[in-house]
Amino acid sequence: MKWKEHLRITRRSVALLYSLSRRYFWSIVLGSIVTAILPYVPIYFSARLLDALVRHAGVRTLALYAGLTVGLTALLGLANAWIRAQQEIGNREADCNHDWHHAQKAMDLSLASIEDRQVALLRERIRRETQTGFNLFYFLSCFDRSIEYVVKIIASLSLTASFFRIDAISLWAKLAFIAGVALTVAVGMVTNRRSTQLTNDFVKSCVQENITLDKYVTYLRHYTSGKDIRLYAMEAPLLGFADRIYRTICAREGAMQLRCSALNLVTTLMDYALRFGVYLLLISGALRGGLSVGSIAQYVSSVMLLLAAASGLVRVLQAAAMNNTFTQRYFSYFDIPNPMYQGSLSVEKREDNEYYIEFRDVSFRYPNTEAYALRHVSLKFRVGEKLAVVGMNGSGKTTFIKLLCRLYDPTEGEILLNGVDIRKYNYDEYLSVFSVVFQDFRLFSFSVGQNVAADARYDRDRAADCLAQAGFAARLEKMPKGLDTSLYQDFDKQGIEISGGEAQKIAIARALYKSAPFIILDEPTAALDPVSEYEVYRKFSEISGGKTALYISHRLASCRFCDEILVFHAGRIVQHGSHEALLAQNGGKYAELWNAQAQYYTQD
Repeated sequence: MKWKEHLRITRRSVALLYSLSRRYFWSIVLGSIVTAILPYVPIYFSARLLDALVRHAGVRTLALYAGLTVGLTALLGLANAWIRAQQEIGNREADCNHDWHHAQKAMDLSLASIEDRQVALLRERIRRETQTGFNLFYFLSCFDRSIEYVVKIIASLSLTASFFRIDAISLWAKLAFIAGVALTVAVGMVTNRRSTQLTNDFVKSCVQENITLDKYVTYLRHYTSGKDIRLYAMEAPLLGFADRIYRTICAREGAMQLRCSALNLVTTLMDYALRFGVYLLLISGALRGGLSVGSIAQYVSSVMLLLAAASGLVRVLQAAAMNNTFTQRYFSYFDIPNPMYQGSLSVEKREDNEYYIEFRDVSFRYPNTEAYALRHVSLKFRVGEKLAVVGMNGSGKTTFIKLLCRLYDPTEGEILLNGVDIRKYNYDEYLSVFSVVFQDFRLFSFSVGQNVAADARYDRDRAADCLAQAGFAARLEKMPKGLDTSLYQDFDKQGIEISGGEAQKIAIARALYKSAPFIILDEPTAALDPVSEYEVYRKFSEISGGKTALYISHRLASCRFCDEILVFHAGRIVQHGSHEALLAQNGGKYAELWNAQAQYYTQD
């Protein structure tokens, strides 16, 4: 990575951290400065105090230096404590905003990106790297220490500048001291670079294991896993699986740490050799009468801090450069564009509900695939019709719904709403036209009312009415807190567990609450028996009123009441018409599917 790229990543990291929490950012900066200055106050004034004692200065002078030493140190300590308190508050604020930063990105991504396995792996990887101390927050640590070390270097040079004006120490000795510092820093750079590379290689080698362990731990921690673990005696195999992965990681880390320790030994020996040389120089100058007792104490402490700060700054800059690889990957996720065209037209609010949808020679294939999921689909329908979409697995039913709701854009052809290409409409406004209950719908660990409204604030009467229409009224009456009853126990110990059928009714109530012109049921009742599913669909048809209702189902009998049935096969609409008309077409796909299913419900 070139230095310009390092600089770009650094600037972007600073800007992001500042946006996450200004309080946290400035508390880091001020805290680093105060922490860096803190040890130099007693060094400087203690040196003055020692010199005053040697000169037999008065009590007032001695008390002044002592008071300044203790007083300024105490003030800086108090300031540091206040700054650290602000830092703790800012840290929580930054963590919350960082989580929201991730959530916002997930919501801004197109569905194509969300369903892309490579994007999912990238998201998992950067989250894992964040948890293990890399990318953005590791940069923060480097930023913090860099400021501290730079301030220490400046303070140390300020207190040691007079060292080079001492005549009692020869020019060659001073040059040797400078060369020693340079050599120590250079050796530290080389060994630290190698140590950083070894650490980086270790982290890279464990990416897959860490992702696997994260999934593993998530599975074990979730309370729903307890039944399977006990019933199928999975405890020993699961523990053995985890143990093998942990041992693999520990073996790699042990080998890495051993090599890093050998490199650190070289740096440590160089550092102490230089410190010994500094002592010899100062002793030589003192014996020649060119140094006071206080100056010796000041130079010794300042030079030691200078060496530590210089070595530390080199290590931090190298670590930051290494971490920029992780930060670059972090930003690559947030730089994934949303290719969905964001139109600007408003969706017309028609009082007569005259909405027409038209698929005009639409074909579609999913990203990174060659096979078409839909081919040359053309149809037109209006609000108020009841449509059923049937077909075998993989025939294109759900893809048809995704395109209708503009979760994807067609690969070829166009979809029109009232004669206008749906890509020209404002994206969020267009989505508001649809209420969908997918087969894999999700309820949240919030209250029943909030699940229905999909909002923290909602119309209680309206939510209760929608639940009643969905057939959930009797169950709601038995709930301890009614609409305020929490689902599940993730956040509320008094939350309730609900059955799959009850969850489906709440999901249907959510679709009703949105009150959109188009309502779609994408096999949300697949877990029910055919008779129960038919009853749900029939009742839903009654309560959906004049809205367009689309039903997707494998069970053809459930959709007999619809105005029209669309039969999908191999990505195409091969038949469409009423149940009776399609059944009358001998040799048709619908009749074939109907007869295949009917045999299981016909008694001999």
